[in-house]
Amino acid sequence: MLLQKTSKQTNPKGEFAKITFCGGVSSVTGANFLLEVNKIQGIKKMLIDCGMEQGSDKAKEYNASPFIFDPREIDMLLVTHAHMDHIGLIPKLMKHGFKGIIYSTPETRDLCVYMLEDALKLITEDAKHKNIEPLYGPEDTRHAFDVWKTIPYHKDFILFDLDEHSEKTKKEINKDSVVSVYLKDPGHVLGASMFEIRINLNHKLRKFLFTGDLGNSPNPILKDTESIEGVDYVVMESVYGDRNHEDRSTRVQKLQVAIEDIIDRQGVMLIPSFSLEKTQEILYEMNKLFEDKIIPEIPVYLDSPLAAKLIPIYKKYVEDYNPEAKARRKKGDDILNFKNLRIIGSAEESKAILHSKNPKIIMAGSGMSTGGRIQHHELSYLSAPNTILLFLGFQALGTLGREIYDGAKSVKIYDHEIKINAELRKIDGYSGHKDSDRLQEFAATAGDSLKKVFVTMGESKSALFLVQRLRDYYNIDAMHPEQGQSVILD
Repeated sequence: MLLQKTSKQTNPKGEFAKITFCGGVSSVTGANFLLEVNKIQGIKKMLIDCGMEQGSDKAKEYNASPFIFDPREIDMLLVTHAHMDHIGLIPKLMKHGFKGIIYSTPETRDLCVYMLEDALKLITEDAKHKNIEPLYGPEDTRHAFDVWKTIPYHKDFILFDLDEHSEKTKKEINKDSVVSVYLKDPGHVLGASMFEIRINLNHKLRKFLFTGDLGNSPNPILKDTESIEGVDYVVMESVYGDRNHEDRSTRVQKLQVAIEDIIDRQGVMLIPSFSLEKTQEILYEMNKLFEDKIIPEIPVYLDSPLAAKLIPIYKKYVEDYNPEAKARRKKGDDILNFKNLRIIGSAEESKAILHSKNPKIIMAGSGMSTGGRIQHHELSYLSAPNTILLFLGFQALGTLGREIYDGAKSVKIYDHEIKINAELRKIDGYSGHKDSDRLQEFAATAGDSLKKVFVTMGESKSALFLVQRLRDYYNIDAMHPEQGQSVILD
C-alpha cells in the first residue's frame, strides 16, 4: 500500500520499503533509483542503475552535481543494462565512497568493460579541454570491476540476509529476513535485465520490479520481453509513452528501399548509430540483405571503434538470441559480418572514407550526433542532395540529431555552418524501446497483484500520457514521480 507521496516524510512504524527517484524522472536519460529496505532486523540500501544524463549542457551540469544520497551508505548497485544513461556515473559513485557490491548479468558486465573504458576517454579529454577536474579517473573505473559480480537470468538469488546469525544457519530463499532478486529479460539489448526484488514486509512477500529499458519486441537478434505476472510495484520506462511506432514488419523493407535508393543516386547513406544495440541489429539485417543476395553489395563502413569491440561479445552469448538468429548462427552464418563490411579503426582510416567511391553506407556514433565520428561525416555529406541521413532511434531534446530531425535548414558542426540538403528518413521499427500500446500491454501482464506503477525514464509529456492511459484503459494505479521524490510502500 502507498503510504506517502511527499519528498519529506516521517518513516512509519513497522517494516517498509522506500523508493527515491534520484534520476531518470522527466528525462529519457540518467536512470538512478534508490530502494531502501527497512526491516526489524536492519536497514539496507540499494541503487538500481547509476546513469548519466545525456544530450545537453544541462546534462553535464547534472552529471557533475553531487548525488542526492551518500554513496558510502549504499550497500549494492543493480545494473539493468550497459547503456551510458544507466551506467555512466558508476565510476563517480566509486570515487565518492561506494563500498558495496555491483550486480548485473555476465553479458552486461562484459559490455560495461568497454563502455566505461570509452566513457573515461571522452570524460578525460573533455576535462583537459576545459581545464577542469574530470568526473572520475581510471582508478575509479577499475575499482568498479573489482566489486562487480554477476547473476544469471531466471535464478532466485539472495542479495542479503538481515539475520545476524545468517552465516550459522541455512540460508533459505523464503526466510523472512532474506531479500532476493530474480532476473527477467526485457528484450532490449544483450544482457539487459529486469530486476524483480522480493522482500518480506510485515510477513507479506512483496515484489518490486524495475524494468530498465523495455525492448521493441520482436528484436532482430534477441529474445522477446518477458511478462511480469505476480509483481506488486513496477518502476517502468516511458520513452515512447505517448506515441506508437510504425508497423515493425515493414522495417526491413524500408531499410532495403533506402539502400536501393542510395545505389540509384550513387550517394552516401549516413546512419548515426549507438555502439550498443542499434549497430548490431542493423549489421544483422544488412547481413541478411547482402548475403541472401536481395540487394547488390556496396561498401558498408562501420566507423565506430567501440561498436567493433562489442561485436565479439554479441557473438559470445548465442543462447540469448531469438530462434531465427540462433538458427542462422548454428548454420555457420557470421551474422554480424559480411564480405562488403569494412570495420574502421584509426582516425586516418576514418578520414579516408571521404575519398572512397560512392555509393556507400557509413555507420558511426554517436546515435544522436552529439559527438563522435558521425559529426565528421555529417560535416562532409549533409549538404549533398544525394545523401540520405537515416535515423533509427530516439533523438533527445538538445541534441544535434534532434535539431536536424525537427527540420533545421542548417546546423553548426565544429564551428562550420552546414546547409542541410540531404534527405532525412526515419525507420521507427528499429527503435530499441516499446511504444505506447506495447508499454500498456506490458504493465497489464502483472495481473491482479499489481498495486502501483511508477512511470519514469521519459520526457514529462510522454510519461504523463502513459500514466493516464494506464489509469483509463487498464484501471492501473499509476503515477509520474518528481525528481528526488520518495515514496514509502509496505
